[in-house]
Amino acid sequence: MPAELLGSVALAALVVALLSIVLSIFLAFRLRRASRQGRLPSSGVEQLDSLLNEELRRVEALATELAQQSARLHFAEEQARRSIQRVGVVRYNPFEDTGSNQSFALALLDSEANGVVISSLHSRQMTRLYLKQIAAGRSQTPLSEEESEALRRAGSTAHQQA
Repeated sequence: MPAELLGSVALAALVVALLSIVLSIFLAFRLRRASRQGRLPSSGVEQLDSLLNEELRRVEALATELAQQSARLHFAEEQARRSIQRVGVVRYNPFEDTGSNQSFALALLDSEANGVVISSLHSRQMTRLYLKQIAAGRSQTPLSEEESEALRRAGSTAHQQA
């Protein structure tokens, strides 16, 4: 390397070193002033390290709690997906000898159109209840017009027999 270049590199290194010293002194004075004003603990670096460790523990605890809440949310979403979300009701009078619409068809479905249709046929002598399982909006057993209408009202798009 030429002597000029070596001199320039040495001068640049000296300037960087002097700037580093000046910056270190400046930061030391600011740290001392902050400590005197009560913005930093009086015991200095050890106390600051303790505070940082405490904050790290708090952040780790929050991360753990966030993971637990996420798991709870996932469980609740699964439960909600399988719970009754769609309801359809049809009231009707199947017999001429009874008054009012005492009979009904009730469809209870989850988010995937799985559930049941409950039918009640009311006459003067007795009331009969029927339950038909629904999977993906379809029944394995034939549905009456009222049961199909209850499925339609519950929002099932595939309300025909399988």
